[in-house]
Formats: sequence, structure tokens, C-alpha cells
Amino acid sequence: MEIWAIWLIIAGVLLIVEMLTLTFYLLWFGLGALAAAAVAWLFPESFAAQALTGSVVVIVLTIFTKPLTRRFRKSRGFKDAVDDLVGRQGIVVEDITADKPGIVKIGGDTWSAVADEYVGKGETVVIVNRGSAVLEVRRWGGSV
Repeated sequence: MEIWAIWLIIAGVLLIVEMLTLTFYLLWFGLGALAAAAVAWLFPESFAAQALTGSVVVIVLTIFTKPLTRRFRKSRGFKDAVDDLVGRQGIVVEDITADKPGIVKIGGDTWSAVADEYVGKGETVVIVNRGSAVLEVRRWGGSV
């Protein structure tokens, strides 16, 4: 298999994973791998040039877009849709124990969830906090 095709596969996987995680962390790596694929297509014998090009693209994008994304997130009126989950109710789809996360359905979405106590399937919970991919929940009826 040609090295440029391997770079393209790596770029595709990174971009797909980026779409699933909803962050900008892997996007720059995917674009760096895409740039390395272009260099590999033009200069297939120079792996160092490919890796260097990919690394430079990732570093430049990270340095120049970090302030931009930080400013965008702190701008007036910006609100992450996931932040609206705190305070909402959900139904436990898979049991939650103190040592094992479960699954909670909120509206039409399902989320991984943790709790300080056992919460059984079918019980109503309220979201008290959120991480990047895991919600912290408490049985409904307690104080939020």
C-alpha cells in the first residue's frame, strides 16, 4: 500500500472520531495527516518531510486557533447546548452503581451517567453536573 494512502486513512479516521467527539482536538491532527498525505503523494521517498509537514500543520493550527476558540467560547451569548442538560430530568436505561456508570435517556438522547448511589433502571433522575461525555445524576426528588 502506498504511504500517501496510509496517511489518508489516518486522516479519515481522525476526522471521523473528531465528528463523534464534538471537540477541535483531533481536527488539527486530521488536517495534519491530510497535509502529510499530500507531501507523501508528491515526495513518496521522504517520510521525514511527510512527518515534519504534518507536525508543523498541527502546531500552527493549534497555536493560531486556540485564542480564537477561547474568545468564541467566552463571547457573550455563547452557550453550549450540553450546558442546558443540568437541571433536566432523565430516565435510567441501564442501572447506575457507585463503581459502574449507567445510561440515562434525556429527551431523545442517551448519555453515560454516574451517581453516588445505586439507581435502578426505569427510575427518574435529575442531572446535577456534566463532564465532557458523562453526566452526574441524582435520584429525582432530592435537592438539586
